[in-house]
Amino acid sequence: MQFPTRRMRRLRKTPQIRKILRETTLQAEDFIYPLFVKEELEEGAGEPIDTMPGQYRYSLEDSVDEAKRLEKMGLQSVLLFGMPEEKDEMGTAAYSDDGIVQQTVRRLKAETELVVITDVCLCQYTSHGHCGIVEGNEIVNDESLRLLAKTALSHAEAGADIVAPSDMMDGRVGEIRKLLDDGGFQDTLIMSYSAKYASSFYAPFRDAVCSEPSFGDRKTHQMSPSNVEEALLETELDLEEGADIVMVKPAMAYLDVISKVKETFQVPTAAYQVSGEYSMLKAGIEAGYLTEESIYESLLSIKRAGADLIISHFAPEFLEGNIHEEC
Repeated sequence: MQFPTRRMRRLRKTPQIRKILRETTLQAEDFIYPLFVKEELEEGAGEPIDTMPGQYRYSLEDSVDEAKRLEKMGLQSVLLFGMPEEKDEMGTAAYSDDGIVQQTVRRLKAETELVVITDVCLCQYTSHGHCGIVEGNEIVNDESLRLLAKTALSHAEAGADIVAPSDMMDGRVGEIRKLLDDGGFQDTLIMSYSAKYASSFYAPFRDAVCSEPSFGDRKTHQMSPSNVEEALLETELDLEEGADIVMVKPAMAYLDVISKVKETFQVPTAAYQVSGEYSMLKAGIEAGYLTEESIYESLLSIKRAGADLIISHFAPEFLEGNIHEEC
């Protein structure tokens, strides 16, 4: 038998050849960096998050400084999560004109050119830690929509470029779109957490933003990890209601979902490499089970699956050049 004339190894012969033939690449503009802003923190006292090594809760001032630092290295977008000093059953701090997220948005829009995205949910602001209004032991859907939309409008009024509802209540995108449009914010984008799974990979995040539910869980509104067709239906509904960007969360354990969402709808698609995915890689590297290159590989897999935007706590390390692909 004649030896094949097509030798695939020719395409991998040198680092330079491998580099120019890459099918998928990561760029600074691919990343959205989550910032945790805590109301009562003093300036200059970044609070380490024990379950997320290298990540911090920031004061308003320090969050702006960190955003400016990363912007100089090429960061284009941030996603804000707020932690108020006071919580109540209705999450009133979420939609206060003087809330911690609203204050931070104003500062960032005044002092940076960053695209400012805000997480829209009630869990960090409610005394019970749930994503909507609670009646008895039930998280009620329709009654929660008004407060979620009110929160989104307050973010838009502060100057947010994109609001990102993460609660997974039915109909919330439509309710938010209507209130934004009625309020004169037709150009404010909605990035919907369309396929958000009830995942065990969120555990460090709940520690980070102090949002552990006081009872029960979130399985009545977040999706079962078993389901893919449901993710496509959730995404379709959000697009019909006015979502501009859709999201899959988590990312690494749901690469198949990212791929199917992108292939099916061909719209801007984000994926969230969540806290547990971040901490898992960090722990593996610290233990010597993994190398730093595993971070790049994980990020590359998310983009290769179809994500246009990657929300990741590794964004600073990528921008600083500390994680890269070995050619």
